[in-house]
Amino acid sequence: MLDLLEKIEEKHKELTLLLSDPTVFSDRNRYKKMAKEHNDLGEIVSVSSQYKKLLKQIEDDENIRKESKDTELVELAKAELEEFYSKKQEYEEKLRVMLLPKDPKDNRNTIVEIRAGTGGEEAALFVADLYRMYVKYAEKIGWKVDVMNSNPTGMGGFKEIIFLVEGADAYGKLKFESGVHRVQRVPVTEASGRIHTSAASVAVLPEAEDVEVEIRPEDLRVDVFRSSGPGGQSVNTTDSAVRITHIPTNTVVTCQDEKSQLKNKNKAMKVLRARLLDKATEEQTAQIARERKIMVGSGDRSEKIRTYNFPQGRVTDHRIGLTLYRLENILVGDIDEFVEALRNKEQEERLASSKV
Repeated sequence: MLDLLEKIEEKHKELTLLLSDPTVFSDRNRYKKMAKEHNDLGEIVSVSSQYKKLLKQIEDDENIRKESKDTELVELAKAELEEFYSKKQEYEEKLRVMLLPKDPKDNRNTIVEIRAGTGGEEAALFVADLYRMYVKYAEKIGWKVDVMNSNPTGMGGFKEIIFLVEGADAYGKLKFESGVHRVQRVPVTEASGRIHTSAASVAVLPEAEDVEVEIRPEDLRVDVFRSSGPGGQSVNTTDSAVRITHIPTNTVVTCQDEKSQLKNKNKAMKVLRARLLDKATEEQTAQIARERKIMVGSGDRSEKIRTYNFPQGRVTDHRIGLTLYRLENILVGDIDEFVEALRNKEQEERLASSKV
């Protein structure tokens, strides 16, 4: 571990010098990338510095314990060593987590797709609830949310809604939301007051960079048509809606939320890139996923990951067995405990297989 920490400290020093170079500063994209790496390494360097100071204190006290003839000083050193060795273990655990290779996609913007499953209109209303939950969570963190496409229903729900979340660590925090979310409650459409179970699927995709997904113009079919929806200006008056079909994979993306055809096309291309990247990533990791059990969950769309039970006011995440009895707060964005518990579980799994 010490050898690795030395290399990180050298890299941090190198980046510190480069960031003061005018040629680097003038290249905004390069500077932004370096500044992010410098900041990430700086956190490790800070903990590493404290860890090394502690190791020196342990070395000094061990020398006193072994060589000093002063009984009182030896006893004091022994007392300190007990505390220092406990701290040493804490630092090493913290550093092991910090030294784990990070998923480079974690810090990207993310595209979230929510679709109604079983349950008819009640499922569509649940989609609206989940969308609101993620919007409130994003607002609390300071992220920006931009709706890419939606298919609203007459009662205020959505058959589907797709939106972009822009902000630091957006994909890293939201990626474990992928899967089937289930709701148990009395639907507003149910006269007899019986509890129904409905579901919605959530897909969380990292926004793709242009260099990652090659999309040839000849592989695309672009259709334009008039927007449809429950009223509003520009609906059914202009051919602003865009449907893009990626012919090799038969992936279809529709966007009609903007009045501008160009804006709708740009948004549709973002969604298409994200879906194609997700498809490519799934194919690359399929064999690995088959060979080892993923503790937190695969994010498979058929996997029931969480249940929202209204009569009991509870929300349960089935992957980690965590149940919280504050459903109302969760539905207005208080999902931090689930997010952190799932990330911690992933870290535990990665630590167990790590050689650091």
